[in-house]
Amino acid sequence: MTAGCLTLEKIEEAGRRLAGVVHRTPLDYSKTFSEAAGNFVFLKLENLQKTGSFKIRGAYNKVATLSDEDRMRGVITASAGNHGQGLAYAAARAGLPCTIVMPEGAPISKIMAVRGYGARAVLSGGGYDEAYRLAVEMQKECGAVFIHGFDDVDVIAGQGTVALEILEELPDVEAVLAPVGGGGLIAGVSFALKKIKPDVRVIGVQAERAPAMFFSFVERRLIERDCAGTFADGIAVRRPGEITFGIVKKLVDEMVTVDDEEIAGAVLLLLERSKIVVEGAGAAGLAALIYKKTSLKSAKTAVILSGGNIDVNVLSIIIGRGLVKSGRYVRMRVTVADRPGNLQKLLAAVADTRANVISVSHDRIKPGIPLNQAEIELALETVNKEHIGRIAESLSADGYRPEIIS
Repeated sequence: MTAGCLTLEKIEEAGRRLAGVVHRTPLDYSKTFSEAAGNFVFLKLENLQKTGSFKIRGAYNKVATLSDEDRMRGVITASAGNHGQGLAYAAARAGLPCTIVMPEGAPISKIMAVRGYGARAVLSGGGYDEAYRLAVEMQKECGAVFIHGFDDVDVIAGQGTVALEILEELPDVEAVLAPVGGGGLIAGVSFALKKIKPDVRVIGVQAERAPAMFFSFVERRLIERDCAGTFADGIAVRRPGEITFGIVKKLVDEMVTVDDEEIAGAVLLLLERSKIVVEGAGAAGLAALIYKKTSLKSAKTAVILSGGNIDVNVLSIIIGRGLVKSGRYVRMRVTVADRPGNLQKLLAAVADTRANVISVSHDRIKPGIPLNQAEIELALETVNKEHIGRIAESLSADGYRPEIIS
């Protein structure tokens, strides 16, 4: 199939197939992020979609178009996780055998979800592209129908239904931002938007460490680029799709990149300010806005939060790093004379600064600590970086020599 096979009618048909199957996710105006971005920001909450991401739209639409003969063969795909969950769900509803090949480093939550929907999960390789190669080999052996995660017209049509919902709820939308990996979402969204409302500005956002579509867009030719390892695993693709790139090159207005720190910052802000949980890929579009990567100004802007399937271990790291970065958590080391009552005096001095003690480590046998001395390591909950500075100054004034560890 080529890009020419995609039509607005196919996207509208997909919308009718998906009615009653997928959630019509909210388009939520955010005053907080509007002020931060200098635009009128509306969040398209695909993180609240069934299976936790928009991917079910394309996967279900594709399965629904299979012939009876193809259904008998079952389906197989490669996925970093979200497409796999969407296809596993769709296959389970249709009663089809389903195999999902995933990278060995895929989040445990995504692997367990795939298996929970009744699909067979096979782990192989360090990223999507290695998993894809194995899936192609397995398909040749088993004869199942290969359902590509993004480079398939019926999959793209399913993803394009996101744009239909945005236009129905916000007909005067001026810009739409979408995260980009292989390009299925932005291809479907841009096609629908440009057919219905050509003046809408469509902006794609890639992780800086997985920028294949970005460079392909800039150079106007399909380029393969290594993924340097980004926690936005859902958009870590080495080579964009042939079909998707053809659409992106023609219809997308702008492509930008964001780094992992910016993505993590957006994840944390969504969690803290809006109580919204998203994965790295899902936060890429908002990161581009709040870190001013686009030229948008005072525009009615829809940002697609594409998924919420973040690994809790990754989330805990993001929270911890975010607290340190904002000065709301600090670890300090202080050496005191090893005598009864000195630890209590130190803690009283810390309490006077209004810092909250989270943990205390007391060590007098560590190599390098002078005899009759004890090293005390404190983990403190603080207000901001200025508060940390005041704590250090106060302890110094009391005769201590505090050392900030992190």
